[in-house]
Amino acid sequence: MQSDIVIVGGGAGGLELACKLGRKLGPDKVTLVDSRLYHVWKPSLHEVAAGTLDIHQEGLSYQMLAHDRGFSFVYGAMTALDAAARHITIAPVTAPGDGEEVLPERTLGYRSLVIAVGSTSNYFGVPGAREHTISLNATEDAERFRLRLLRLLAQVEQQKEDGAADSGLDIVIIGGGATGVELAAELREASGAYAAYGFRRLHVRRDVRITLLEGAPRILAPLPERVSTAAARLLDQRAIRVVPDCRVSRIDKKQVSDNQGNVYPADLCVWAAGIRAPEFLGSLGLPLAKGGQIEVDAHLRVPGVPDVYALGDCAACTDGNGTHVPPRAQAAHQQADYLVKEFVAQAAGGPPRKDPYVYRDYGSLVSIGRETTVGNLMGSLRGASLFVEGFMARIMYMSLHLMHHQAVLGGLRTGLMALGRFLIRRTTPIVKLH
Repeated sequence: MQSDIVIVGGGAGGLELACKLGRKLGPDKVTLVDSRLYHVWKPSLHEVAAGTLDIHQEGLSYQMLAHDRGFSFVYGAMTALDAAARHITIAPVTAPGDGEEVLPERTLGYRSLVIAVGSTSNYFGVPGAREHTISLNATEDAERFRLRLLRLLAQVEQQKEDGAADSGLDIVIIGGGATGVELAAELREASGAYAAYGFRRLHVRRDVRITLLEGAPRILAPLPERVSTAAARLLDQRAIRVVPDCRVSRIDKKQVSDNQGNVYPADLCVWAAGIRAPEFLGSLGLPLAKGGQIEVDAHLRVPGVPDVYALGDCAACTDGNGTHVPPRAQAAHQQADYLVKEFVAQAAGGPPRKDPYVYRDYGSLVSIGRETTVGNLMGSLRGASLFVEGFMARIMYMSLHLMHHQAVLGGLRTGLMALGRFLIRRTTPIVKLH
């Protein structure tokens, strides 16, 4: 197999790049490679975990998008790179359950290669973290959390029916960044919905105990202090315990310990304390940064490796202004737009772009449940920031998801899809119950 432009990774940046290039260059020129068949916007995984978003309704089929947006799709995980021969190796695909081989190992040649494989959890060597926590890196992680949550709620309900009035569920979330804060708030609202849909003996605030542990002095540490303070207040209103300055030292099956000797009961534990690049990148022979990310220059090119680029969380990028680009969805979106112009110019026979990529921070929004959002919007003046909270901030947060869908589906289909999902939510349970 051969393609002019091969994009590995169908996350926010990789998929937007494939869709925009496919519409301009066509399926003979653009190929997307991913180890999964469906795309779910990663910032919405906390909703999948809480059960308030159904992945079978939310997921976008890569094969459908390839047909509609004009690119080719290859199913499988990249395992090796031969930069001299300009081809990658794609692992066999086996059927779940019986392990029957569906697709064999393949090689795919390229003229230009873009690696956009995102990130995975960084456990920082904490004993028991990998074995006893769930990290929301992919849809299967979020779905595994949701199913375990349902089972534990059912057990609590049965215990109460049997007369154990003091039974309950302890959920510990390690990491007070956006993922941890959003998950905590979503779980509080979802637990109320579960109580309404069958778990009638459940007293939500008393029986579903949610604790958020953060190593920094405050949650949402990278954001302005006003945003952090507002988020902490909203979590407190929802009876969510926030423990700052907490350095986790060990995680066991039923508890979390910190370096001060404190112990936190944990029937269900989520790790949201840090990210790193996928480990397989270390076997590709590319220059890596300390966190395992692929080093790229301000043009998103990998130094010393012709026609190999990287974007998003897996790329260690310093932009044209000397700014270290943070691992955020808005950065991946901007980098995808930058490379669209680069590859379209190359396809037309033009020279490589001389202007470097420059990251623009438009602010951050953090969802606190389904009704409230807090965040900051960056103004055109350097350092200017506008604090936002409440209903209008929530509308802005929802628009980010729609903007991503518009980039991959187009405006008309995004509008119809949003209307369809609005109507479906009015005729189905608030949470997924099976």
